[in-house]
Amino acid sequence: MDWLAKFTSGGLEAMATTFVFVVGLIVAGLIVLYLIDISQTQDAIRRNYPVIGRFRRIFSTLGEFFRQYFFAMDREEMPFNRAEREWVYKSSRGVDNTLAFGSTINLSPPGSIIFMNGAFPIMDEEATPAPAVSFGPFSEHPYEAQSLINISGMSYGAISKPAVRALSKGAKLAGCWMNTGEGGLASHHLEGGADIVFQIGTAKYGVRTPDGKLDDDKLKDIASNRQVKMFELKLSQGAKPGKGGILPGVKVTEEIAAIRGIPAHQDSISPNGHPEAANVSELLDLIGHIREVTGKPTGFKAVIGSTDWLETLCEEIHKRGIEHAPDFIAVDSGDGGTGAAPMPLMDNCGMLVRESLPLVVDTVTRYGLRDRIKIIASGKLITPATVAWAYCAGADVVVSARGFMFAIGCIQAMKCNRNTCPTGITTHDKRLQRGLDPESKAVRVKNFAEKIHYGAGLISHSCGVPNPRALRRSHCRIVRPDGSTAPMDEIYPPQEVLPEYRGKRAKAAMAE
Repeated sequence: MDWLAKFTSGGLEAMATTFVFVVGLIVAGLIVLYLIDISQTQDAIRRNYPVIGRFRRIFSTLGEFFRQYFFAMDREEMPFNRAEREWVYKSSRGVDNTLAFGSTINLSPPGSIIFMNGAFPIMDEEATPAPAVSFGPFSEHPYEAQSLINISGMSYGAISKPAVRALSKGAKLAGCWMNTGEGGLASHHLEGGADIVFQIGTAKYGVRTPDGKLDDDKLKDIASNRQVKMFELKLSQGAKPGKGGILPGVKVTEEIAAIRGIPAHQDSISPNGHPEAANVSELLDLIGHIREVTGKPTGFKAVIGSTDWLETLCEEIHKRGIEHAPDFIAVDSGDGGTGAAPMPLMDNCGMLVRESLPLVVDTVTRYGLRDRIKIIASGKLITPATVAWAYCAGADVVVSARGFMFAIGCIQAMKCNRNTCPTGITTHDKRLQRGLDPESKAVRVKNFAEKIHYGAGLISHSCGVPNPRALRRSHCRIVRPDGSTAPMDEIYPPQEVLPEYRGKRAKAAMAE
């Protein structure tokens, strides 16, 4: 047994030596960190509390994850809470998304929406599909859109190749359109066969000359593709009104740079506005030019801040003739999302869609242009209730970006601007993109759109109308500061066409 005793003794000695060595390394490392912290001048906490002060940054970094999974209640998170995200996740997976025991939503805060169920709801056999919406009666190639919800602008660059492919295939399955965002048209947008709305941002990516002006030849080439149905001129977006698009250089790959017509691996910063559209007259000129070159319906997207220009726009349209009107106005919300934006603009600039959408609808109504200009609503409209509200307010079509991002797997990690998205949606890291399978995610896109149709239909049937596009402001009430509710059509009364424009309104209806 001597050999066993020697082996045991030798093993213990080796373990003890290893232990002492490891402890020595740890102590030496702590001493180095202590000396670094106490001598540096950039961080007061680390200088005053060497080594220990480092835990503050660690805990701050990990805090957002712990709050999301362990501490935040279902209705507490921003910009979208767990209950909203879970509804999208379950809907997109095609699993049961009914609830039990009672609602967890608080309907007391001012601005909350309550739909007015009728005494005699629509029976299932009486329900009808929502009618299609026609765009561009004066364009060479008008477009009809059927879907209640469509995919809003997300550029290839802001989102990844597999994400674009999944959305393209899913849009085709769902029968909705897909907006390219301002990054130009990629083959991945066309891959699924979906209808495409081509967005022209302030940098004219994809249709620009080397010096950043609009290139008519490139515009014609884009328009020649039969999948491209409309053109949207982006004036501003909710997350950064008054500031152009921002794509960090780490996300500007060789392919994305080629599509956009810019240098690779450099920050892609769009101008704050369109130089050739500095007033409403020039805006109508630009819209008319794009429509003439492409032959397709053309409108603009904007987050609403000041409102006087809308009235000036309507007056200018009547001076020129209603055929010169934009074919649509896409109203974005001041709390919209983006891959990267300055905090002052994201947090505190631009009206929310709950205020701006009724305002825009009412303005074009007063000027007798409601039949001519279609209104598209955008901004955190990802559940049947918010979509139904938009139709109550007067929208013709609803679009969503983040709702469809959740459908293909977004977990609201808030890393869109860092190229480190863990779900592969907003990163160009091939390793992270592996997790996003376009084929399976396309089915989730379809499921989500179908559940929006179904859920918004439930609300409209409860209110006594056959489909969501038949909803009116009288079908919902808004919670007031004192806790009582008021009909939406009392807060935003029905507008009459101004006398001088009544005849012109009739002509617009006849043209359609």
